[in-house]
Amino acid sequence: MIRPGGAPRTVAAPVAAAPGGPAAPAAALGPLGLATVLLGAFLPMLDFFIVNVALPTIDRELSAGPAVLELVVAGYGVAYAVLLVLGGRLGDTFGRRRLFTAGAVAFAATSLACGLAPTAGTLVAARIAQGAAAALMLPQVLATIQATTTGHHRARALSRYGAVGGISVVVGQVLGGVLVSADLFGTGWRAIFLVNVPVALAAAALALRAVPESRSPHPARVDVAGTALLAASLLALLVPLTEGRALGWPLWTWLLLAAFPFAAAAFAAVERRGERAGRVPLVPPSLLAVPGLRRGLALGLPFFTGFGGFMFTVAVALQQGLRLGPVAAGAALVPMALGFFAASLAGPRLVGRYGSRTITAGALLQGAGLVVLAATFLRGWPDLGPLDLLPGTALAGLGQGLVMTPLFRVVLADVPVERAGVGSGVLVTTQQSSLALGVATLGTLFLSLAPASALGMRDAVVLVLLLQLAGTAAVVLLSTRLPRTVG
Repeated sequence: MIRPGGAPRTVAAPVAAAPGGPAAPAAALGPLGLATVLLGAFLPMLDFFIVNVALPTIDRELSAGPAVLELVVAGYGVAYAVLLVLGGRLGDTFGRRRLFTAGAVAFAATSLACGLAPTAGTLVAARIAQGAAAALMLPQVLATIQATTTGHHRARALSRYGAVGGISVVVGQVLGGVLVSADLFGTGWRAIFLVNVPVALAAAALALRAVPESRSPHPARVDVAGTALLAASLLALLVPLTEGRALGWPLWTWLLLAAFPFAAAAFAAVERRGERAGRVPLVPPSLLAVPGLRRGLALGLPFFTGFGGFMFTVAVALQQGLRLGPVAAGAALVPMALGFFAASLAGPRLVGRYGSRTITAGALLQGAGLVVLAATFLRGWPDLGPLDLLPGTALAGLGQGLVMTPLFRVVLADVPVERAGVGSGVLVTTQQSSLALGVATLGTLFLSLAPASALGMRDAVVLVLLLQLAGTAAVVLLSTRLPRTVG
């Protein structure tokens, strides 16, 4: 799915040879280097959703229960989102290739721990560690692309990154179904984690050979206060939303939700104060003043929230509502992956000709796909198969590809090279936090309504699709405020 043949070979802007050392020109990122970092981006995003189709099997074998199963998903996502910006900052300071390689090795080790977990508790702990490893690896991908490419080569690399981001989510659920059903060497659900080990180690080895080292010319110290407050803010929001329903909404979930706005306000105040004092905060407010970054992040919030909720909800509805097996449920999403891939191939040319209006057109196509899917569920439930869902999923995938592929270019186009790690960390944190928020909100709403006799699973999934349609309408409106020309 990744075509590295056209990867950039241009000379990048100067970067520091060592923290605090003299600036030196970074080597260009070649085809193999681009394929390597995109492989490193593929794995963490794949693992966010690959576990969805395996949850029923994990529950049976480990006697996990609903609350622990939520943690298997949420533990990875929360650790991932909380540490992403810090991972970007560490790459700026110590070297992006070094952090990418270390993160890939750690991802292999933690994936092995997940695959060998003897109990549900150890699986949750391993998933949290796996999310932390992913947070070391993924920010270095965008930062390396920013620091070692220029011009249309950078635009093509960013478009491919956007394509990998969407395809990995869909492929995660398809591949997860295949691996669980195949029961390779009797591993069952464990194969979804064990398959990461050789791939992540290969990415680490290739990075040492093909990815040039790059650093910020003026690396900043770690913002301890900002990191702690950002972590507190995300935890206060995501943990109760993901765990509240399964635990019956105990008092501590409401207290954490009530604390969220105060933690977020304290984080913003500390970051403003730090920048005024001449320090480099974790998320510099001046960076958020860059128009493309600010508007792109605002657009990404409803888009990724809806995308995360959609993938989780549809995975459950196909297996528990339509009674499709893991392979058939994965096959139902193949048209979405193909549509997304087709859009990712056409996206760079369309963006070159129509600019950010490509995103507007993509959001409209996604909305049409959601309407077709909702009508399909209403008309044919429960006698539906993968072919019945093809028109809606293909349209939605095509639209999502036309939104996501150019979005990363819009967000990062005007970010200075020396702030590549911070900008990449902010973008990917927004993406992953929004995906987790979509699972926590739309997924929780779906699971709450599905068992109710008044609605039933069909009406619950249709309601989620309509809510995502409302978010898509917001994406359409916000896309009209983006710069018309995309760099």
